[in-house]
Amino acid sequence: MEFTTLGNTDIKVSRICLGTMTWGEQNTEAEAHQQLDYAVDAGINFIDTAEMYPVPPTEKTQGLTETYIGTWLAKRQDRDKLIIASKVCGDESFVDYMREGHVKLDKKNIHQALDASLKRLQTDYIDLYQTHWPDRDTNYFGNLGYYHAPEKDGTAIAETLDVLDGLVKEGKIRMIGISNETPWGCAEYLRAASDLNLPRIVSIQNPYNLLNRTFEIGLSEFSHREQTGLLAYSPLAFGVLSGKFLNGARPAGTRLVLWDRFSRYSNPQADAATADYVKLAQENELNPAQMALAFVNSRPFLTSNIIGATSMEQLKSNIESIDIKLPKKIIKAIEAIHEKTPNPSP
Repeated sequence: MEFTTLGNTDIKVSRICLGTMTWGEQNTEAEAHQQLDYAVDAGINFIDTAEMYPVPPTEKTQGLTETYIGTWLAKRQDRDKLIIASKVCGDESFVDYMREGHVKLDKKNIHQALDASLKRLQTDYIDLYQTHWPDRDTNYFGNLGYYHAPEKDGTAIAETLDVLDGLVKEGKIRMIGISNETPWGCAEYLRAASDLNLPRIVSIQNPYNLLNRTFEIGLSEFSHREQTGLLAYSPLAFGVLSGKFLNGARPAGTRLVLWDRFSRYSNPQADAATADYVKLAQENELNPAQMALAFVNSRPFLTSNIIGATSMEQLKSNIESIDIKLPKKIIKAIEAIHEKTPNPSP
């Protein structure tokens, strides 16, 4: 396993992070524990979850993922060697069953959310606590274009950061991160930290894969200049980049078959680009999924690549991508495909 430094800290995290959002929906508690054991034995020390998980989010299953991690942690003696990351929900209608339908990134909500997460995780602290998405109305989750609606700004970023600062001082969280954020949001977190002497964010968890490299356009420079590296989620674009959905195939039990809400990476342009990437991998005797992950692993602005799996076979293959170093000719070929069909699934 390779390790990188988390933000401006001295904490080392594995280049591969174990994602958990299927646990409680597509995976049982026993399967979650099996994945965790295997990942840690493979050298992974970084585990990412969220109060909302599993996905798709429902009132019935909310919190199960953290609960499964908590029962696993309770059996171990190495909590201090693991980096546990979780997230608090911002304002969104699809989680209106949480906190009496008034989910915000304000003091009341964050305190309530964190205390519940700590209880489910059976731990006294969370290493990296992230805002899951902005409180304000902006373009994330694949929404194109920005429409200015200041009346929907929600909790001010400085207020959110101040609340999180208090939790750092209490010892309930160690570090702060953001997720599904825009360049303006990232800059505002950094400005508030500087102006108000509050903690700096150490990471940005956004989507990044061969079909969606928009992070490179406005946020990658922050990663380098401000030590806010990318935690890349959906590195396989919901499994699309494995090639298993090409030519109309719909494997039973997969996310795209079970739920129609996951359509972000399923459009004609994405299909065409995926076919090109899969062909490139096969021509070079590479597993298409491993090639896609190896590309993400190679990015200089990356802190960690958040992989997820519903089977042990997938998990093993995904983790093994860390050992694949793509030669310059393949990187060049990937860039040629990207130039032909840039970001078909932003």
